Amino acid sequence: MKVHKILNNNVVVTIDEKGKELILTGRGIGFKKREGDLIDSNLIEKKFSLENKDTAFKFTELLSQIPLEVLTTSEVIINYAKQFIEGKLQDSIYISLTDHIHSAIERHKHGFDIPNGFLWEIKKFYPKEFKIGLYALSIIKERLNVELPEDEAGYITFHIINAQLNGTMPNIVNMTKIMREILNIVKYHFNFEYDENCLSYQRFVTHLKFFAHRILNQQSQPQQDASLYEIIRQKYKKAYLCTKQIDLHLIQQYQHPLSDDESLYLTIHIERLRTELKNS
Repeated sequence: MKVHKILNNNVVVTIDEKGKELILTGRGIGFKKREGDLIDSNLIEKKFSLENKDTAFKFTELLSQIPLEVLTTSEVIINYAKQFIEGKLQDSIYISLTDHIHSAIERHKHGFDIPNGFLWEIKKFYPKEFKIGLYALSIIKERLNVELPEDEAGYITFHIINAQLNGTMPNIVNMTKIMREILNIVKYHFNFEYDENCLSYQRFVTHLKFFAHRILNQQSQPQQDASLYEIIRQKYKKAYLCTKQIDLHLIQQYQHPLSDDESLYLTIHIERLRTELKNS
């Protein structure tokens, strides 16, 4: 392999046998090298081949500006996350998470930690992803000798979710806000406290995550049989009244009236939750 581009002493770009750019990292791999020089394979520590050209370009730009240790730490965290996350994480996670960790460390060194106003919700709504965030803090402390506050585990959680849903960070924040609002409507409508360990609560939160994501991305749900909606509406009248409150709130705040299908699934989840909490 030959050097196609030098980003810094520790990162170079080469072209693989298929004509695609390959990013190589390793201590001193680009030191005193020029374009066209052969690459010492013994110095290669990591290889990155990103599918999206725009993502690959942004990643190479980022790598020219940050220490190698931050990149390798970010990769350890991403590889760990992939073991516990269902589905594929978008390649953009290599840019967003690496950049965030580098920025968080720099802010922390200068005493500018940013409080996370959604930390409580993050812990409750995304427990699996938040555990990854906590793991990330331990790895950052171990490898980079920087102890970031727990708030940063919440921000890292957002980056993981963002890569799962292929969304944007503002959307993930707003998605969490919608989830919180709906859970509060249900809670005060029935005047109960949630048992976060009960299965119906966990299923409801999971449903709300994707429901809120669809609202913010203006995606519709596949249509079901209209007769089923009528059956559920009549059978679960108490849950349906709560769903109508949610409908009114979404119209007022987000200009999103519930479709019959969205009402159907919300009503079913609310009824399961109401029944399980009533019988517990």
